[in-house]
Amino acid sequence: MEIIENYYENIVNIIKNIKDNEMDHIQEAANILADVIENDELIYIFGTGGHSIIGGMEIFHRAGGLVPINAMFPPGVSAMEKPSTERLEGYASLILKHYGLKKNDVIIISNVNGINTLTIEAALESRKIGSKIIAITSRDFANSVPKDLPARHHSNKNLHELGDIVIDLHVPYGDAVLKLDNFEQKIGPSSTLAVCFALNSLSATVVAELLRRGLNPPVWRSANVEGGDQYNKQYIEKYITRIPHLSRS
Repeated sequence: MEIIENYYENIVNIIKNIKDNEMDHIQEAANILADVIENDELIYIFGTGGHSIIGGMEIFHRAGGLVPINAMFPPGVSAMEKPSTERLEGYASLILKHYGLKKNDVIIISNVNGINTLTIEAALESRKIGSKIIAITSRDFANSVPKDLPARHHSNKNLHELGDIVIDLHVPYGDAVLKLDNFEQKIGPSSTLAVCFALNSLSATVVAELLRRGLNPPVWRSANVEGGDQYNKQYIEKYITRIPHLSRS
């Protein structure tokens, strides 16, 4: 079908832009995250609101993904909770405190538009704490949002201006990529596919970097394959008291 072909081409183009333009930034971020793992620290990730929380879900306790991921899933943030917290002032600092972010930690902040209050405050508070920020966002989207839009943080800052390292998602303004005849609203969202590709590319690059250093990367195995539960038990026992959302079940 033509519509599926069109959607496919748009998504492939976004992913190709990430591959072609963000490899150096991904490698730079991977080097820092490999240091975190080598030092037996945790990698923090916060998908700040609505569907952005999927970024944290994608790389948390994920078969083939890194183990020491401290993903932040605070109340009222996910799309299924009809969040108003994206625009709630003061919430970000409480979230970061709850999850134990501290000086010299590394936090991945993932938000495609990179403009709302929770996102910007999470970045500003992380900088105040003294943490290093890896921003996963779209410059084009953020720069296209009007300065007086109510969704913006009052500072009018963008996430890509606050990250120590920025991995650009190359997602267009408005997220959706398909325009149909006789229908005003675009359809076919693109950001989740871009976020998942960027984050999993980053995770894989971290594993490669750890191997280059002669280290054994801590990676989850699927619990749905033979020996998966037994293999993962070593990591469950090591991190169960350090990662709030990790469980033995």
